[in-house]
Amino acid sequence: MNIVTSSRGRRGKEAALIRDVALPLARARENPYDGLHKEETGENRMKISLLRRYARLIARSGINIRKGQDVIIRCDLDQPRFVELLVEECYKAGARQVKVEFSCQPLEKLHVRYRTVSDMARVEEWEIARLQHYAETLPCRIHLISEDPDGLKGMNQEKKAEADQKRWPILKPYMDRMENRDQWCIAAVPGPAWAKKVFPGLTKARAVEKLWEMILFTSRVTDDPVAAWEAHNRELSDRCAYLNGLGIHELHYRGDNGTDLTVGMIPEGLFKGGGETSLQGIFFNPNIPTEECFISPMRGRAEGIVFATRPLSWRGELIENFSVRFEKGKAVEVRAERNQELLEKLIAMDEGAAFLGECALVPVNSPIAESGLLFYETLFDENAACHLALGAGFADTIRDFENRSLEECRKMGINDSMIHVDFMIGYEGLDIDAVCRDGRTVPVFRRGRWAF
Repeated sequence: MNIVTSSRGRRGKEAALIRDVALPLARARENPYDGLHKEETGENRMKISLLRRYARLIARSGINIRKGQDVIIRCDLDQPRFVELLVEECYKAGARQVKVEFSCQPLEKLHVRYRTVSDMARVEEWEIARLQHYAETLPCRIHLISEDPDGLKGMNQEKKAEADQKRWPILKPYMDRMENRDQWCIAAVPGPAWAKKVFPGLTKARAVEKLWEMILFTSRVTDDPVAAWEAHNRELSDRCAYLNGLGIHELHYRGDNGTDLTVGMIPEGLFKGGGETSLQGIFFNPNIPTEECFISPMRGRAEGIVFATRPLSWRGELIENFSVRFEKGKAVEVRAERNQELLEKLIAMDEGAAFLGECALVPVNSPIAESGLLFYETLFDENAACHLALGAGFADTIRDFENRSLEECRKMGINDSMIHVDFMIGYEGLDIDAVCRDGRTVPVFRRGRWAF
């Protein structure tokens, strides 16, 4: 609580600094280094310093690099200057080697258009060798989000899904070997198309500037962001401790929009929030920003219907105004005003895609929610509203998971899938009750806010 209030008190000063940083970045779209590669003195030094703080936060509090670890950064082509700063901060934190893998939505569309399904589905020997190496060395992974929410519109989604489904059985064993053992972090930088989607009435430069401002503010990039995140993690940990002390048997969601859903919990399940500790004993923050307390529910125990309150961006397209109806834990019916076929494809990706992997609690007065913005990006929108996730659950939400195998956690009720897709259900009209194992019914949310 205190850190949120404190951050708001400093917002005017920070916003001025952010404007000094963001506008040159936005104008540098054609030449991303223009104005920022000069000697770092005076005003330009101030511009760079705030972004360095953000990069340092990702390197030291996000993945929390240990001396000698390797780092992989995956990103689009939108902010190469920031990527340069991030690489440098990773090295300063002790990284042995930092590799950057750039992607590009227009190129992805071309690959899907011109390659065959069998060719896209093939896993080359060098890919297997790389995955084997990753599973053995456990590099830290950073994913910088900046892509256009509509950037893959028009791509053959059926073709792409078929190829991914064929690749997954080959990739899965290596992904399972890394589960809960490595450090990873998802953060964001503004891309022009994404910024224009969020701020359609602004020029491209001004939209990027505004999106930088919101990313840095909601990510708690203060004078000392590392300390700010330590305080934030303590607050989330306290809330999770209260929830875990209730002995929750099931959560009952009700909303005046028609939502009426009951979701069962795993007896050994725990709410978690903020930072996590890997099986290597290293504490890290997987999401910057984050506001959620989350748990993985019992596979097969969800009954009723839930209505989404924000659009879902999946595979570069938006699914809007949709609902999901569950029977015996499985999504048996979906309806959407836009991209219903894509939503149907999502829940058919594999056997586990139609089951729930996560229940997350986020109040409507979180900093991201109070911004009043629709980000069209799950990393932010999921931290503005309660949400559910279809697909894979988290084994580390099981009590004493470190003493159990991944397979044991799944047998206890953790869902397994090739996807994990969050969709937002929270709003001012949502109530949530915890039905406890001792027979009590305890209010958890009232009108979209914490009830305790």
